[in-house]
Formats: sequence, C-alpha cells, structure tokens
Amino acid sequence: MEKRLIIIDSNALLHRSFHALPPLMNSSGQETGAVYGYLLTLFKAITDLKANYIVACFDTKSPTFRHEMFTDYKAHRPPTASGIISQIPIAKEILKAFNIPVFAKEGVEADDLIATICELVKDEKDLQVYILSGDLDNLQLVKGNVKVYTLGKGIKDTVIYDEARVVERLGVEPKQVVDFKALTGDPSDNIPGVAGIGKKTAAEIIQKYGTLKNLYEELSTDTAVLKPKVKEMLKQNKESAMMSLKLAQMKNDVEMDFDLEGCKFGDFKDNEVEEAFKKLEFNSLINRVSQLKNN
Repeated sequence: MEKRLIIIDSNALLHRSFHALPPLMNSSGQETGAVYGYLLTLFKAITDLKANYIVACFDTKSPTFRHEMFTDYKAHRPPTASGIISQIPIAKEILKAFNIPVFAKEGVEADDLIATICELVKDEKDLQVYILSGDLDNLQLVKGNVKVYTLGKGIKDTVIYDEARVVERLGVEPKQVVDFKALTGDPSDNIPGVAGIGKKTAAEIIQKYGTLKNLYEELSTDTAVLKPKVKEMLKQNKESAMMSLKLAQMKNDVEMDFDLEGCKFGDFKDNEVEEAFKKLEFNSLINRVSQLKNN
C-alpha cells in the first residue's frame, strides 16, 4: 500500500504566503498572514495527498557552507521582512501542537535537510515523497518517487512537479537542473552563473551535452559545436560556472536524527491545536482540525 510523506520547505512557504495574502493581524497586534497562508497550503496538501507522514525543515540565521565558498552568496537579497521573522516561532509552535517534527541545522539550509531526508528514505518501499514549497529550488530533487508540490498564482492554486513537468518548465531533466543553474545563475541567491547565458541557451546546451562536465571537456578539445560568442563566454567564465554548480547543488548527507515513523501524522490533540488557533484568531480553521485526522 502506498504511503505519502510531505516535507515542508517552511521558510520558502512562509515567505510566499506572506507576500501572497493581504496583511493579517490578531487583536494583540501580532502579524499572522504568513502562518495563515502556510496552514491553508499545508491543509490542502494533506487533503490532496492523503499524507501519512509530515516533517518540516527550516533555515537558520547563521551563515552556511555556501557563504564560506562564496562570500557574496545571497548578498543582494533584501533583509527578510520583520513580519515573516516574527511568525517563524508561531509556525513552529503550531507544528509542535500537530506533533510534526521540525528540523533546522546551523551551517546548512532547509534545502539540504530536505535533500538528505529524500536520500534517507529512498529505499522505503511504496513511499511517495512530496516537497511542499513556495518556490522551485527543489526541482533538482524530483525523480520517480519524489515530487514538488508548490504554489501557482495564489495560495489555493497548486502545481505538482514530476519529471515530465520539470522538463516542460525548464527544458532539462531534474538531474540536470543543477548544471542548468550553473549556467544561468540564480539572482535570488546571487549565484553568478555565466554572464550572457540565458535560460533558453542554457537549456539547449544542457540538452546537447548532458552535464557541465561534459560541456567543458568538449570545450577543452575545441570540439564543442556552439556559436563562437557562446563558446567564448563559457571559456571566460569557467571558474564562475564550476563554483555556481557547487553553490546550486543541494547537500544530501547532512547528519540528522531522522526517523520516518516519528513523522507519522494524525497523533495530535485537537484541543491543543484549537487553543493555538484561538490565540491567533484563526477561527475559520478550527472546524477543519478534526477532519485532518481522517484525510
């Protein structure tokens, strides 16, 4: 019988929810919109996917190994809105009330924890993994039993990315997404990539050569069939491309005390969750709590 695990990319989902919904605040003046959107999406995913297991991963404030590799990593990203920061502890409190395990580790990002969990459960029989996120950074993890469940245009519109959908969206296979990003870069994380190479050209190059390694082997022997201008850009920016590859690659061997059975969903006390919702004035969600056990 198929089992389903949801891994929540919590910071990304809170960030997306904060910007997708109008500002919300309870009577004590605490902003609550990000958590409200986070829960709406989580409830929808639980219902849609009939989740058996759930785990949540968070970023920490401390620099990661990527900052050590490249000091300007994420340097252009504006500071996280105080309204999001103040809601992270609230989200963790609610997850605790639901008995959903929370993981965060200094020196790595939530994405690395997610990649590690995917690696740890890869041999679990009949287990389907769904990464619940507010962005597409996790597309590199998509494979037969791993999909990304993400938001479309709003909070209620969701999209599930399997291998075919990743190809449709980016023009490359999930296992090639890291090579693709090494060429295009990623402005949100300030990953430089190769100056002058856009998404269309990057997809064409990766389709042709498979990996960045193959591409640069062909370039070194001058057998690569590419436009002279593209060849020159790639040669001049080899160091940047190789560093970008390392920055974009998610680490899947983080040491963590993960136990799938400890993530079993449904063993929570309704009154504890309802009490947390009352404090936040999420009255419309209270009636849905008991339904989640019978999803």
